[in-house]
Amino acid sequence: MNLIIQGNDVQNNDLRAIAKLAEASRIDRITGEAFRLLDAQSHPDITEYCEEASLDHAFVPSGKKLTDFGLIAMDMDSTLLAIESIDEIADMHNVKPQVSAITQSTMRGEISFAESLTRRTALLEGLPQEALQKVYDERVRLSRGAEKMLQRMQSAGIKTMVISGGYTFFTDRVKDRLNLDYAFANTFEVQDGKLTGRVLGNIIGASGKGEILKRIRDELGLSKEQVIAVGDGANDLKMLEESGVGIAFHAKPILREKATFSLNHVGLDGIVNLFE
Repeated sequence: MNLIIQGNDVQNNDLRAIAKLAEASRIDRITGEAFRLLDAQSHPDITEYCEEASLDHAFVPSGKKLTDFGLIAMDMDSTLLAIESIDEIADMHNVKPQVSAITQSTMRGEISFAESLTRRTALLEGLPQEALQKVYDERVRLSRGAEKMLQRMQSAGIKTMVISGGYTFFTDRVKDRLNLDYAFANTFEVQDGKLTGRVLGNIIGASGKGEILKRIRDELGLSKEQVIAVGDGANDLKMLEESGVGIAFHAKPILREKATFSLNHVGLDGIVNLFE
């Protein structure tokens, strides 16, 4: 196995200490933020050491490459994007504290996603539709490393997909902006230019995300092992279960416990470094 160490400020003394714990044969530099420790062995103290040093670590099979994969599926809010879009919409409607509280409860797995989205969307009733464009123009920010990661995935021939429990208004625009292959989300009901506070059709929640990923995976003729899924909360659990590699990105504990790898410090481009 190789041990990939990543961080915003990787010190040489930390690398040497971790390499000693892992009995690694060599340290290779991947980027200024990422290093590969070859022929590494597991050690109970590595996790604690990395946590104290604010470093991400991952044991990756030797020879595992980006070209082994054919699809990456990503959550949108707080994953591909550095915001929660529904919270920003709510801020335009002066109900952000109420909506944010429901969002956080959902991410921790305390209430079902369908109930959460229904309650949050209801609080947006009466908001003019043009406010959505204002949120997109003024508040949408990509997560650090997102563009670099996607460019590398696309250059390797990997299909890219966003599956969101949010709204198609945002996923459609993000898809076009980043040249993604697929985008799936929920749809606002709009009447007379205003949000009604209702969602059209079946709500895409945790189960829906998993079902969509499986459907696209099968359409592409890919095995489970050829899929990477990335998310940050309980709503992404089923999506990660349908993938060969599940990545918890700056995620809640409930997702980190189930993920193959966790990235808590570096950006999304840290995914690429795992398989370079």
